Amino acid sequence: MIELTINGQAQQFETALNVAQLIEHLALQNKRIAIERNGEIIPRSQFSEQQLKNGDQLEVVVAVGGG
Repeated sequence: MIELTINGQAQQFETALNVAQLIEHLALQNKRIAIERNGEIIPRSQFSEQQLKNGDQLEVVVAVGGG
């Protein structure tokens, strides 16, 4: 079990996961998002490569269009 802090809220997951799996879990797969992990932006091209670790601090920002 790992614990992550996502946008200031602690969440627990049964198994380790990567950023792409987290996006799927949060139902954000078709959204324009930016993810920061422990103060560093993760490039979209690395989402499936970035394995999350217990205690990681994540900020997930969803782009909203409008006019």
